[in-house]
Amino acid sequence: MSTGKSGRETPWQGVHSLNLAYFLDQYDLYREDPESVDPSIRELFEQWGAPPFMDPGAGPTGVQPPDTDPVFGLDLKKVVAAERFAQHIRISGHLDAKLDPLGMREKDKTPHLDPAEFGLTEEDLRSIPAHLMWAEESEEVRTGLDVFNRLRKLYTQSLAFEFTHVHSPEERRWLFHMVESEKLFPKLSKEKKQEVLGRLIQVDTFEKFLHRTFVGQKRFSIEGVDMMVPMLDQIIHYSVHGGVKDVMIGMAHRGRLNVLAHVLGKPYEAIFSEFHHAPNKELVPSEGSMGLNYGWTGDVKYHLGGNREVDPEDPQPTRLTLANNPSHLEFVNPVVEGYARAAQDDRRHAGYPVQDVSKALAILIHGDAAFPGEGIVAETLNLSRLRGYNTGGTIHIIANNQLGFTTRSTDSRSTTYASDLAKGFEIPVVHVNADDPEACLAAVRLAFEYRTRFGKDFLIDLIGYRRFGHNEMDDPVATQPRMYDKIHQHPTLRVRYAEQLKAEGVITDDKIKSKEKEIQEELSKAYQKVKDVREKEQDDSQYEKIPGPLPDVDTGVSVETLREINRDLLKWPKGFTVYPKLEKVLQRRAAILEEDNKMDWSLAETLAFATILKDGTGIRFTGQDTERGTFAHRHLVLHDSKTGETHCPLHTIPQARAAFGIYNSPLSEASVLGFEYGYNVFNPDALVIWEAQFGDFANTAQVIIDQFLSAGRAKWAQRSSLVMLLPHAYEGQGPEHSSARLERFLQMAAENNWVVANVTSAAQYFHLLRRQAAITGTDEARPLILMTPKSLLRNKRTVSPGTVFEKGRFRPVLEERLTGKRSQTVKRLILTSGKVAVDLETQLEEMEKKPEWVHVLRVEQLYPFPKDEIRSVLNRMKNLQEVVWVQEEPKNMGSWNYMEPRIRDILSQQVELRYIGRPERSSTAVGQPDVHDEEQEQILNEALNPETLDTETKSGGN
Repeated sequence: MSTGKSGRETPWQGVHSLNLAYFLDQYDLYREDPESVDPSIRELFEQWGAPPFMDPGAGPTGVQPPDTDPVFGLDLKKVVAAERFAQHIRISGHLDAKLDPLGMREKDKTPHLDPAEFGLTEEDLRSIPAHLMWAEESEEVRTGLDVFNRLRKLYTQSLAFEFTHVHSPEERRWLFHMVESEKLFPKLSKEKKQEVLGRLIQVDTFEKFLHRTFVGQKRFSIEGVDMMVPMLDQIIHYSVHGGVKDVMIGMAHRGRLNVLAHVLGKPYEAIFSEFHHAPNKELVPSEGSMGLNYGWTGDVKYHLGGNREVDPEDPQPTRLTLANNPSHLEFVNPVVEGYARAAQDDRRHAGYPVQDVSKALAILIHGDAAFPGEGIVAETLNLSRLRGYNTGGTIHIIANNQLGFTTRSTDSRSTTYASDLAKGFEIPVVHVNADDPEACLAAVRLAFEYRTRFGKDFLIDLIGYRRFGHNEMDDPVATQPRMYDKIHQHPTLRVRYAEQLKAEGVITDDKIKSKEKEIQEELSKAYQKVKDVREKEQDDSQYEKIPGPLPDVDTGVSVETLREINRDLLKWPKGFTVYPKLEKVLQRRAAILEEDNKMDWSLAETLAFATILKDGTGIRFTGQDTERGTFAHRHLVLHDSKTGETHCPLHTIPQARAAFGIYNSPLSEASVLGFEYGYNVFNPDALVIWEAQFGDFANTAQVIIDQFLSAGRAKWAQRSSLVMLLPHAYEGQGPEHSSARLERFLQMAAENNWVVANVTSAAQYFHLLRRQAAITGTDEARPLILMTPKSLLRNKRTVSPGTVFEKGRFRPVLEERLTGKRSQTVKRLILTSGKVAVDLETQLEEMEKKPEWVHVLRVEQLYPFPKDEIRSVLNRMKNLQEVVWVQEEPKNMGSWNYMEPRIRDILSQQVELRYIGRPERSSTAVGQPDVHDEEQEQILNEALNPETLDTETKSGGN
């Protein structure tokens, strides 16, 4: 060992100079990213610093580099430069690749792979042995120049790679080895090439038939990225042979009809019928009559999904699912991930669901403008490695038209590639020219093998073009004249690949024409069938109808059963140390149940979950801080105060007969709610619950709420029983911590599409959750939108006696006891909902004498509107003068605009209806707690002041 500047011995003495060149190159990588080199080499650099050639301060005691290698006589600086140049090709080769089918990108490119930039000539490269630059052995590659030519061919053709952002050395080595060992490019058989061409003819002929037959109608043609269909074919082929039982596909409009026809097997005649303004009544429902009669509205043809079984003769065939997707293009991404996780989870036993990622594969097809442009993409990518959301790797394909509607990439993103967002999540990226079928298939092979081996996402950037406008009614030439001049002169892929195969002697012109004729005849027959049957009678019975009234479900559970379960919930593993302060809270809850026969909100929730699991229904529960609860009330996952280990009591109680999956979610709402919706749709038998940290934050998931949760059944016959828990109440916490935007859910409430509730007691919450579990998986399933409390979680007025859990059930309205005598004295009936109802009750009880002229009715279920229950109360009050709706939200928010016409509809003309609450406002709440308190007091005083009754009665106003 020699000594360095500090006098310490260094490890470089005795290292062969050629190996030292290797260390120099590794140090270059280490300086850019320490994680990019092998741990043993990283440790060497951390301890000893730079190899001697790179030590700018190496003095007389340092190791000085020789000019030449003493064994081979090589110029070591040239060797180092050559090795760096080889690495540069691997890293930057994609910048010189031939990726644009139109050739417009390549025209303006500056070459990035010039040996002269590294001080090298061809003679220098020829003098260097190949093994110093390239690890793969080959008879054809002997010198550095051979290596340069070989690497340039591998990394700069119609398939290009970006792997260096992947931090794992093992993954990077595998990826580069797959490329350089040529395992990606096995020689395709003659039959395989003919199969691909046949598929391309089918894809192209279908699009041209639609173009001629339905002139000017929107279809969002696949033309320009035709290889998408054969690529999907290949992924499905690998999946079937790899034991995958569910393949989930999410995609935007582009090419959807072609994928439906040729991947999902949707009959041509069914697709053709959807192009008619009066649809084929035998093949699809008449949207008009179905909408009028049953609430079925359907959707446009390029939003629809489909299902198919591959090899249905197999006892366990692979199932393909293409998800329905609205025009909010990328929002289907988390929904499909939810599908995949639902298919992977085994929920039959207590504890967390057991996940098998080999059972299901998600494929997401993105738009090139939407992938970097829509935030939901990043949110969904962030789910990919999280415990509660990972699906073992998704294959992403960007259907890259190089245009977003009319906008070029220079106006739509700040990155070199549409795919660059994925690099932040360490997702390997392959760019491929969509006009090279065999390169496209190689990309698919790499993607599938990487996903199988490492269980992580992979992205293919399929770079093509768009033969027509954004849709077929649009003229793109006005904004993209140069591009469309190129496109109009550019042969279709089907023509180009046919010419290639004819030149190779793989297929004859006669066989191509025969295939084209066969497909054309099949399309014509299908269209003729549609024309022949359009006038037949329609059978609506097979199509989805809106759900009926909510069933009356017995949700009671004996108090003794609840006590037994709660005792088991407090049996923790031996040696498990619960945080002492929390242990006291849990024991106090148990004492209240055992001694006082009462339950608070938190215990009622826990026991609702436990009894649902006892009934055999699995539960999935997610949200930000859901394990503990935003307001530190839940504690369904306990943490050992000494070791940090966790324990979920609902996993170990002997009564549980199904899985309970509870996960803290990332700080995003749209992707997580979309995931839970997808999980629930694909697994309708599980009770799936999502909780917002504050109900206000649900507004960032508005697209999922509007397009999927509210309307999914009417548009696509998708049933969901998803529960949304939205903390909501005005407590002086400001505009972003008060309102869950209740008014929005009520505005979208129609056709029994969901339940909207705002409950005020522990028992009501218990019974509502159990009712929701009871209708889960049935024809009556529908989402539950529940405004949950904050301060009321610990309010003694929400505590319920045990008898109500045992003998009761959910009640849409709650009424204080009203004797026959008092029913004659009531002049004002207050209808209200949520926390303000408890505030009113508190104020009434604090009065010296409870007034007999006023009566409070809590509306616990807002939608469906409890018309009969409220009317029944009204009919008992013979001297009623007015009904007031009291709310804490501003007048233009909350429930008033929804409730007013419905209440007025059941009132007699002699009874007035008016509003008490905050005035109309643009912001949901004030920001100052003292102002809030003053406003709240004013609302309560007005509601309970007899003078306001006298004034309004005399004036006769509303």
